[in-house]
Amino acid sequence: MFDTDTTALLRAVLEEVCESISRREIGTRTHVASKLLEAATKGQTSLDDLKQAGSRALSEACAARR
Repeated sequence: MFDTDTTALLRAVLEEVCESISRREIGTRTHVASKLLEAATKGQTSLDDLKQAGSRALSEACAARR
């Protein structure tokens, strides 16, 4: 689906955005990963675009848990 560089960038952004949450918070991490993939599919593949998408997704997931 994505080239190797984009896949590595997606993985790195996911880890950076989710560094403050436990690896056991699978639902939150899945939500963030899904939103990152959605952004990348729409052509938003720059580091800044992906970090913004990931941060928004993390905020959404945290708000939903409350």
